[in-house]
Amino acid sequence: MLSIIRLILERLGLGVLVLFAVSLIIFLGVELLPGDLCQALQGQSATESTLAACRKELGLEQSAPTRYFHWLANIAQGDFGKSLANGREISELIGVRLANTFFLALVAAVIAVPLSLILGILAALYRNSWFDRSINVLTLASISFPEFFVAYILILVFSVQLGWFPSLSDVSPDTPLLERLHKVFLPALTLTLVVMAHMMRMTRAAIINLMASPYIEMAQFKGLSRSHIIIHHALPNAWAPIVNVVALNLAYLIVGVVIVEVVFVYPGLGQLIVDSVQKRDIPVVQACSIIFAATYVLLNLTADILSIATNPRLLHPK
Repeated sequence: MLSIIRLILERLGLGVLVLFAVSLIIFLGVELLPGDLCQALQGQSATESTLAACRKELGLEQSAPTRYFHWLANIAQGDFGKSLANGREISELIGVRLANTFFLALVAAVIAVPLSLILGILAALYRNSWFDRSINVLTLASISFPEFFVAYILILVFSVQLGWFPSLSDVSPDTPLLERLHKVFLPALTLTLVVMAHMMRMTRAAIINLMASPYIEMAQFKGLSRSHIIIHHALPNAWAPIVNVVALNLAYLIVGVVIVEVVFVYPGLGQLIVDSVQKRDIPVVQACSIIFAATYVLLNLTADILSIATNPRLLHPK
């Protein structure tokens, strides 16, 4: 137990260092952008006095290190500042959008994770059969296409031709749950097709790798069925790599939704960051970027901890 606690503390410390490095990269990336932010906000007709007032209001007259540590200190307190586009609190803008992104990722995960595990187990159970080959071809084909291509194909089939689902996922906080599920089905299906291949193939590979183990051979000698051996003997010992790849793909479901949200005009964090880039709303872009980074780092740490917790031998590497 103490080893697990020490591991969690070590991983959390590493995560904080990674987030610090990512925040520095985000700030430097924005700092190195060409052009004058106040000039872009005020327009070509802006006078020197209005530009000076704008720079003073935004704190641009301060040195870059001072502005960075001030921004970092505010983020640590949950203060992301105000939007340059509309003057609203960024935390207020992000709140609803982040909840929408999490909801879309949750719906996609509810579809993708069980389906990937079931298909991976069946592919291992019927290894080298027509079913195994077909599933591998379909999943590899879906992951080979970019997200926007898969999204447009789904819109063409299910929205334009069949008319089953809307092409635009225009949800709001007042949208009922069933209607919300109906509207987010196509973007959730797009994300499912993108991430399902990783999880399915890892499940299949982990189980097949264990099928050559001595205890599996002993179970076969006892006359146990292949399905019983896979489900009750191989699968419990294959959880470490499976949990790891599932957690990593859940991270992708949250931070990789930008393209999908733009295609379906879904009011999530990805759509917000794209709109903010177009408006040169730098504080919102920085806030969205650091939230995406924190989510990805946290889920990566979770994957690392869960993979070790499901396989305690990793606590004592040789």
